[in-house]
Amino acid sequence: MNKNQAVIIVTLLVLIVCAGVLAAKVNSPLYVNDSNFNTNDTSGLDSGNSTVNNTASNKTSNSTDTISKSNYFADSRLSRIQTDQKTLQELKSIIDDKNTTAQDRTTATQESIAITTDSTNDTKVENLLKGKGYKDALCTIENDKVTVVVKCNTDKLTDKQLREIKDVVISVTKLRNIEIGPPVND
Repeated sequence: MNKNQAVIIVTLLVLIVCAGVLAAKVNSPLYVNDSNFNTNDTSGLDSGNSTVNNTASNKTSNSTDTISKSNYFADSRLSRIQTDQKTLQELKSIIDDKNTTAQDRTTATQESIAITTDSTNDTKVENLLKGKGYKDALCTIENDKVTVVVKCNTDKLTDKQLREIKDVVISVTKLRNIEIGPPVND
């Protein structure tokens, strides 16, 4: 396999991962919080009814917190994918540049393969953790360190859950430097 074929394979793997993430995002159910829809118009009320306005604003701020928590995983995945794509594009331009030395081309090819492998492993870990019963999961691999955040109903993960997450990460990535962040609640 020559270098051009390796670059094509790496690019296709990245596109497959992107398509999978976008398909999951598009096919995910829409969550609507009823407190977002306030049918009472409070704009014409006098200052004597300020508690009604405060209650409405508190509901809005609570729903904003819920929305930002639910978007955390999707936004983080999207950011990770965009960063990976930008880096892969820069590496591809180095590989395609005729003035680049053979050693730099080899290094760029190895880095692009590593990024693609990490991206694939991120997705595998996330899917396996969802299969274990977690509502959502986010996995990032950087410099031989794996960081995992899961979405569940508890404020703190049990020792069994921590072991389960570590086992999944080790089985997929073969890395032992694992950081498990506090769970994100609904």
